[in-house]
Amino acid sequence: MFDRKPPATDVEAEVIEGLSETRKRLPPKFFYDEAGSKLFESITMLPEYYLTRTELEIFERYLEVMASSIGPGVCVVEYGSGSNLKIRKLLEQVRPLAYVPVDISREHLIDSAVDLAADFPELQIYPTCADFTGAFALPAPVAHLPKVGFFPGSSIGNFQPDDAEAFLAQVRETLGVDARLIIGVDLKKSPEILEAAYNDARGITADFNLNLLTHLAAVLGVQFVPARFRHRAIYNSEIGAVQMFLDVVDTHEVEIGEVQIRFESGESVHTENSFKYEPEEFLRLATRAGFRETGRWTDPQDRFAVFLLEVSA
Repeated sequence: MFDRKPPATDVEAEVIEGLSETRKRLPPKFFYDEAGSKLFESITMLPEYYLTRTELEIFERYLEVMASSIGPGVCVVEYGSGSNLKIRKLLEQVRPLAYVPVDISREHLIDSAVDLAADFPELQIYPTCADFTGAFALPAPVAHLPKVGFFPGSSIGNFQPDDAEAFLAQVRETLGVDARLIIGVDLKKSPEILEAAYNDARGITADFNLNLLTHLAAVLGVQFVPARFRHRAIYNSEIGAVQMFLDVVDTHEVEIGEVQIRFESGESVHTENSFKYEPEEFLRLATRAGFRETGRWTDPQDRFAVFLLEVSA
């Protein structure tokens, strides 16, 4: 384990800050306690949630071409050690010399690395605990290897566009000269398809959104009552993002630390943006961050795209 010792989050201070703003907000990173992670796994299998299924279909169809574009002898750096399914497909096809999963969760990193090591005994795995949205150093043993970043799942859509550009610029600096990046991007499409993906008929996305309150109530020891809120997700065409909210059902107050937070009936707590891009729109952002396109693969309906980018000179 290469521990870059990411700073601990002051959850109470961050929650108070967000809920004290005129337009209340809660950071989406608090979705992912154990229950939230299981709910999200369930979301990825829903018929309305096309993103995971479509990206996997693209990998299955085009991964051999991607691998031939990458070549041998590389180090794969995964930003966010997520589902093992996608990285397994990549490792099987590319057969890199080394793999560096980067995540802020030490326990998740170790568990994932142990599982992969059993199936890829010749692969050198260097789990790295770091906040991958900021600057961090890669493990010294991979310094000499050409790098291939891996950022699937349309996670880039969770950044504001300016922050997405800054993140990609930091990826370029971390991976170095001649590095490449495989990145999944959800594409703009009809609001009906987009909103259905975040408002599934079974209500699992609603449970996922509301679980954020359950998680924070347990962490902070406060009296958040999910029944006093209602899930809502809409596509905002002006900014090109699906936005998730928790709408307040009835006026009430919650004490967090020494601060009293008042929730007015009818107001909303913003919990997530998921930005969607036209292909050329995303590429303009990537170009400003110092990358150029060397490959692009989409599904037949052009719902999702996987880009292969290369650090530009």
